[in-house]
Amino acid sequence: MARATISAQFRTAASKLTADLKHRGWISKSLRGYETSRRGNQAKYGDWNSAREAAGSIKYEAVNHLDRYLEEFARNFEANGGKIFWASTGEEARDYVVKLARDRGVRSVIKSKSMTAEEIHLNPALEEAGLPVVESDLGEYIVQLRGEAPYHLVFPAMHLDRHEISTLFEEKLGSAPTDDPERLTMIAREVMRDKYLTADMGITGANFAVAETGMISITENEGNARLTAALPKIHVALMGIEKIIPRLEDLALFLPMLATAGAGQPMTCYNSLYTGPRKAGEVDGPEEFHLVILDNKRTQLLADAEQRDALHCIRCGACLNVCPIFRNVGGHSYGTTYQGPIGSVITPHLRGLQNWKHLSAASSLCGACTETCPVKIDIHHHLLHNRRNAAQGKQTWYEKIGFRLFAWAARSPGLFRFGGRFAGLALKLRPRGPLDPLQAWTSTRGFPTPAPRSFNAYWRSRKGGP
Repeated sequence: MARATISAQFRTAASKLTADLKHRGWISKSLRGYETSRRGNQAKYGDWNSAREAAGSIKYEAVNHLDRYLEEFARNFEANGGKIFWASTGEEARDYVVKLARDRGVRSVIKSKSMTAEEIHLNPALEEAGLPVVESDLGEYIVQLRGEAPYHLVFPAMHLDRHEISTLFEEKLGSAPTDDPERLTMIAREVMRDKYLTADMGITGANFAVAETGMISITENEGNARLTAALPKIHVALMGIEKIIPRLEDLALFLPMLATAGAGQPMTCYNSLYTGPRKAGEVDGPEEFHLVILDNKRTQLLADAEQRDALHCIRCGACLNVCPIFRNVGGHSYGTTYQGPIGSVITPHLRGLQNWKHLSAASSLCGACTETCPVKIDIHHHLLHNRRNAAQGKQTWYEKIGFRLFAWAARSPGLFRFGGRFAGLALKLRPRGPLDPLQAWTSTRGFPTPAPRSFNAYWRSRKGGP
């Protein structure tokens, strides 16, 4: 898709959602509840900022020695009986899973929450191959029924209220109307139970991968990932290369931090470690365990020493929850798998800087994202880095002309002073409407009024000389 089309779609969607006061009110109300819970659980730490420093240091160690830790993890994972596929691109990852399903005669697939699967568009690929996929996470199941992408990294259906979900279930599942959250959950559960029992393949993500033991860690609140991994005969997990942590003991820090930062909980309800396929004497588990480890341009970000720490992200969604832009434009406006501040940092790296540079500009640069990040990623400065890199890259013809004219005038003090004298007049005489060169600014805010005289003129009047 062309750059202009992608950015135009973002502006259109953002404008529509910003004008929807009901939607904005609902999101703000939801996130205020999260903020209260998060603050309460952060206060239970001896020193929350020290915990952030420790978590950031562990991720720094892992990412800066990723080659060694990935090899250690792969060696231990395969020793436990698992099979690893190294996917350079999303297409390779999709093709591997589809081929595996066809080779094993898979008829249906059950899937738990996985942003990596969303990133590579796995569900459409499986469905195109004639393999029906059902999301087992309640929020993911709801947006799947609506034909939508997840709205938020952690809360896929946070933009919907009970009435909207009830109406959806009435239309898609034939259930009776209800506004009772527990009853809505049970309606979905009744559908899901049969899917667990009949699915031949279960697909999950991975929150962390422990190099020391070759285990993957999955954290969840519903127990659906456990059923997805345990009941089908084939378990396929997907993860990006950045999910590695060095030691098992590191989870003692990361699991509660992920819960506190992501959902305002002291701990998520279910935290599971998976080592490999079912062994002799075990009552459940898959016959085969396949792990797809995805690059998909992550190594290009790894090679960028200035922005490498963006790979520290543990996908908690905390930066989305505090971002004033996300609260107003909504998750779907971003048009990409990873929304909000961290999505605006990494999407241009994963999907092309020039096509997605508008996301880095969709920021107030207030720094709330950086302050809340549990692994201390310098998010708002990375947004500035993306803006700088985009400006240094390919520009439109009118951007090139504008920058060259400015550089020419700025190199000449006389020309610069001359232009400054007529700045006010130029602002008054500029065309209005679509031809206004300042429309991107003036459509939503007033343009600063130039001072009646320059600093040089003021200085001369005070000192009587240059």
